[in-house]
Amino acid sequence: MEFAQTHATVSALSASPEQIALLETIDARLRWLASWTIHNANHLRDSRDGLKVGGHQASCASISTIMTALYFAALGPNDRVAVKPHAGPILHAIHYLLGQQSLEQLQAFRGFGGMQSYPSRTKDAIPVDFSTGSVGLGVAVTAFASLVQDYLVAHGKLARGDMGRMIALMGDAELDEGNIYECLIEAYKHDVRNCWWIVDYNRQSLDATTADRMFDRFDDIFETCGWRVLTLKHGKLQRAAFKQPGGQHLEQWIDGCPNADFAALTYQGGAAWRERLMRDIGAQSGVAALLAAHDDAALARLMTNLGGHCIETILDAFAKAADDTPTCFIAYTVKGYGLPFAGHKDNHAGLMNPGQIEALRDQMGIAAGAEWQPWSGLGDNARASVTAFVEASGLKAKIADRAFAEVAVPDRLPVPEGDEQATQTAFGKILLDLAKSGHPLADHIVTTSPDVTVSTNLGAWVNQRGLFRRKDMADVFAAARIPSAQKWAARPAGQHVELGIAESNLFLMLAAAGISAPLFGTRLMPVGTVYDPFIARGLDALNYGCYMNARFLLVATPSGLTLGPEGGAHQSINSPLIGMGQPGLTYYEPAYADEVALLMGHAFRHMQADDGGAVYLRLSTRSIAQMVRDDDRWEDGAIKGGYWLKRPAPGAEAAIIATGAILPEALEAWEQLRDDVPGIGLMAVTSPDLLHRGWSAARAARWRGGGETAHIATLLGALSPTAGLVTIIDGSPGTLSWIGGVRGNRVSPLGIDRFGQTGDLPDLYREYRLDAPAIIDAAAELFL
Repeated sequence: MEFAQTHATVSALSASPEQIALLETIDARLRWLASWTIHNANHLRDSRDGLKVGGHQASCASISTIMTALYFAALGPNDRVAVKPHAGPILHAIHYLLGQQSLEQLQAFRGFGGMQSYPSRTKDAIPVDFSTGSVGLGVAVTAFASLVQDYLVAHGKLARGDMGRMIALMGDAELDEGNIYECLIEAYKHDVRNCWWIVDYNRQSLDATTADRMFDRFDDIFETCGWRVLTLKHGKLQRAAFKQPGGQHLEQWIDGCPNADFAALTYQGGAAWRERLMRDIGAQSGVAALLAAHDDAALARLMTNLGGHCIETILDAFAKAADDTPTCFIAYTVKGYGLPFAGHKDNHAGLMNPGQIEALRDQMGIAAGAEWQPWSGLGDNARASVTAFVEASGLKAKIADRAFAEVAVPDRLPVPEGDEQATQTAFGKILLDLAKSGHPLADHIVTTSPDVTVSTNLGAWVNQRGLFRRKDMADVFAAARIPSAQKWAARPAGQHVELGIAESNLFLMLAAAGISAPLFGTRLMPVGTVYDPFIARGLDALNYGCYMNARFLLVATPSGLTLGPEGGAHQSINSPLIGMGQPGLTYYEPAYADEVALLMGHAFRHMQADDGGAVYLRLSTRSIAQMVRDDDRWEDGAIKGGYWLKRPAPGAEAAIIATGAILPEALEAWEQLRDDVPGIGLMAVTSPDLLHRGWSAARAARWRGGGETAHIATLLGALSPTAGLVTIIDGSPGTLSWIGGVRGNRVSPLGIDRFGQTGDLPDLYREYRLDAPAIIDAAAELFL
């Protein structure tokens, strides 16, 4: 796929000395504003709780030059950037200089309602392309965003001229995160293009200095995965010095200097540099004279003139990557560059004290009281020049979130036929019906799965809609006329993205596709399937996607120990609690095929609602007898989280409350108990999450003087206030046991609280107290 020529990449050769000087002025100003913003929050703003506010002055300083060159010289209008978490103040300072961020937001950094600690799509006032904060995920998501962009272009939903680069700015410590390498493998398989990862290689993390031996390995890893690697080690001053007599010895010394030594010498300053260099290489030809030509301050500038702090070097590197080849820039920097604790091993969370920040202010010619003024300290001519440069920069034309159209959803999705069905099977049939229907919704669905496509019932959809690849790939088995149920030709028009066994990649893919509407102007309806217990493998990435307000449908199956012979390693226990506890995600667990159809339709609408979000369906492979409905009055309750499957008599003294695949046992117990416990009810809970959330919201409304009634309270209102409740779910009993707190009912909760084992369902249900006799015993316990 050719790269759209919509980028503003310039090289140092095309930038005039005046433009370079202006960029250097912006760089210094960003470094100052970030430092002052953090200083204000920690030293000047009133503190009511005595807690350190924090911020990362050193991490901002190490990347300020890179961000200056990127944002004010190289960024195209359609490019999207994930900014390293600790550089958030630099990003806000950029928008402050552009007039797109308020002084009040800067002054409220890490305060309530102010700019966030780390860039956030949903909480910050400035445009943020990708939220960052969970280390490494903001990097990896850019590769999947690039894949989504290719998908949209291939499907005619994005014009080639509207393509952009997906860019990640990362600290080198993020390269320790495993999700980076899982992503690299997947990106290579899908031939990801138009992606830049820029490493702020300051070689210092929170606890340590980066191991020297790792640098060459990063080159190898990225190049093996098809990336171009551009290393920016030496700045313009250093390269000029290397050409002088003695310069080759200086270059060799710098290239061989251990990271820890380089950091310590940086902190100690010019005199320490001179003493060490004279001791190590001073006897070499030309070295003494070369060093003598620099006073201590100039020598310190020379030795720290690394590639990541040199505008010309950075722009040249960007210009070398003007095509669509994925590129990793390793930019050598100094942590805390330009600040008094530059290079110190403890500077990660270090803060300049009042004396140090005042000295920096005086060095920049900024008057006391003028610290927030964008260009204070500059003369009139300089101020006019840099203001005009910023106003004319291509950054002003950068696209923020795009407008997008709503995707139509059928009034009702067809309910699969069959007297006995599993919810997982019903899900697959409903998707297949959509695939065949020609409805516009089907054209917006993109499915994905980490190598469990067939076993999660996506196979029929893929047969109908095909695998997505940037280039056609024949189905070799079909061409050879080898019989197979899977007819998976891969082509640009395909609608399924097959992933390897890495759940982190699944959730990052869903996150990227789930924000396609604001990023690219087209709403995709991502549907991802996974084994329910393995949600936990990608939980950080799931949380990350939800924090960005990504919209997707997660279908997890099989659930609980109901999967039987697979055993404890595949039996999910706490996944319902994950569904209940994850903001931005609504968890449903239907029991019947008609519930699946209803809730899938609702999910596709909820994914588009202003106050909507992602949806998680916890399904089962267990085939159970379907309910015969007298009417559709149950549907509203099912969407709200629960309804009476067997309505209790007014003032009944007992009820069974059940969720998911365990409904047949609940029905059997209800049948046996209704003679002994007249009027007993049976409630089908389709969403413990929504019921609990509604209850919490109603309580909060009462504290604010409102009078809301929670749906679960309305349901329980049919019972006697002294009624006993038996709750049961194939999962953690805590998923439902809280219901007793709504009206003060006694509860006997059943569920799974230990690892299961292999076996058939009668044995497993008996052993783990999920069968009808266990429900009857639990009911008897309430009345003894």
